Amino acid sequence: MHPYRTHTCGELRKQHVGSHVRLSGWVNRRRDHGGLLFIDLRDHYGVTQCVIEPDAPAFGEVDKARSEWVMTLTGSVVARTEDTVNKDLPTGEIELRIEDVAVQGMAAELPLPVFGDLDYPEDTRLKYRFLDLRRERLHRNITLRSKVISSIRRRMIEQGFTEFQTPILTASSPEGARDFLVPSRIHPGKFYALPQAPQQFKQLIMVAGFDRYFQIAPCFRDEDARADRSPGEFYQLDLEMSFATQDDVFAAVEPVLHGVFEEFAEGRIVSPAPFPRITYDEAMLKYGVDKPDLRNPIIIADVSSVLGREDVAFKAFKDKTVRAIPAPGAANQPRSFFDKLNDWARTEMGAPGLGYIVFEDDGGALTGRGPIAKFIPPAALAEMAAKAAVKAGDALFFSADTKEDRAAVLAGAARIRIGRELGLIKEGEFKFCWIVDFPMYEWNEDEKKIDFSHNPFSMPQFDRKRFLALDPADHDTIEGIKAYQYDIVCNGVELSSGAIRNHDPDVMLKAFEIAGYAREETEQKFAGMLNAFRYGAPPHGGTAPGIDRIVMLIAGVENLREVTMFPMNQQAQDLMMNAPSEASLKQLRELHIRVVLPEGK
Repeated sequence: MHPYRTHTCGELRKQHVGSHVRLSGWVNRRRDHGGLLFIDLRDHYGVTQCVIEPDAPAFGEVDKARSEWVMTLTGSVVARTEDTVNKDLPTGEIELRIEDVAVQGMAAELPLPVFGDLDYPEDTRLKYRFLDLRRERLHRNITLRSKVISSIRRRMIEQGFTEFQTPILTASSPEGARDFLVPSRIHPGKFYALPQAPQQFKQLIMVAGFDRYFQIAPCFRDEDARADRSPGEFYQLDLEMSFATQDDVFAAVEPVLHGVFEEFAEGRIVSPAPFPRITYDEAMLKYGVDKPDLRNPIIIADVSSVLGREDVAFKAFKDKTVRAIPAPGAANQPRSFFDKLNDWARTEMGAPGLGYIVFEDDGGALTGRGPIAKFIPPAALAEMAAKAAVKAGDALFFSADTKEDRAAVLAGAARIRIGRELGLIKEGEFKFCWIVDFPMYEWNEDEKKIDFSHNPFSMPQFDRKRFLALDPADHDTIEGIKAYQYDIVCNGVELSSGAIRNHDPDVMLKAFEIAGYAREETEQKFAGMLNAFRYGAPPHGGTAPGIDRIVMLIAGVENLREVTMFPMNQQAQDLMMNAPSEASLKQLRELHIRVVLPEGK
């Protein structure tokens, strides 16, 4: 017999009754039932109930067992009586009658319980992550992550993609976040950067003649944590295709995402391919965000022209962008519902508030009530209701600002909040969409300059000759340029950004020049890529859906730390390994580095 186990703790069934077996695992729970001692033994695969009677030779040793001790139990498999079968447990029809015991590892008093699903402070969970990972829900999530990655890898290979690995130590690149820098010992004063993404390398793979590349790529960004963004590192399905249009990329990605979500949906509905395509401008108008949750049926309307009419007496909306956010059926809500939304807009969004009108039926005529209803004449009220597709019994909230983008942001946030408050968001669905035609550039108000809006390596949707002749001071034309950039969104979560790449070195130099980069600087920063493009680069494009976010959605959790094995805390600290930590003087000398701490540190 094997020294540790003949079966796993999730394997034994009724057909094994009468077998002599050996199990090894952790004591999930210890129960003393009037002399009979029960041990629920747990391993990666499941739980088996084990039992021993007081007169058994091994009883004394088993009686010493405590939670999370690691034990090897040997004995016979017996059937449970009908009234003791546990239908919630795959092994619930049998139990192990303990005949022999070996303690493999004792456990000290636990800082958090493994059995059960109680909430514990995050710092405790992260410091003792090896214990937290034993807990059923988190253990299941991490196993799910592995299965999702395996499914993605299989689906990519089936579509003709080949997996390659790109370097971890590389050069700094403007990907939109801070780099993690690694000092070079043999090149004093110089630093490598950990890749924010394998962007340049995957494009170079296309230039090298490999047609369809992918990898499950680690990415490193020194940025603050959020619920849907890990500090430090994350993983993405990185892919690139040669001789590919935007439609080709979509056609390659959609079966993978639809397939993997459907595989693990457990009865939830997944958007069929092809996924809807929504332009960036349309998304900002209708949803107020470029990552809309399509489970929410609310559609925002622009009512600036209606509220700007001469017969509308409400001056606060004059000469402003005004967005109307429908609240279906909200006429039945108490006054506190409207007051809470106004308070939220003021306190959390920094807005003056959310004006609103409640629509009612007065003998077949549509009327309105609310703080601003008296300023809106019947004709304007009817026109506004038609634009916003509301009827009697509904309400409209308003977001107004002299800046269109600010009005859109408040309207988008209000749409999400109203959808949640009214219970309009459909659970049990995964609704995908593509956001396309992003602006290539945007105006940086703080620095008074043109910046890249998204990925700087994207191909502009603009005639090549006209683009090369553009005057960087022609802001109106430049801000109107769209790029072949796209995002894939699911349930309001951006899974990835992608683009058809700028593979033309002249267009690339011009694109960076418009964003304020001197040609010499661009040549220096992207020498490898520009040089490669000058030796024959195919048209190519790709994207990179985030693995962590995919698993987070499938697992139904709201924080990436629930699907990441060893995450950092909000302050980018690894409490279990005590990282980051101070380097020794010897290490610093080898790296030619002197530490100068900020004052007060």
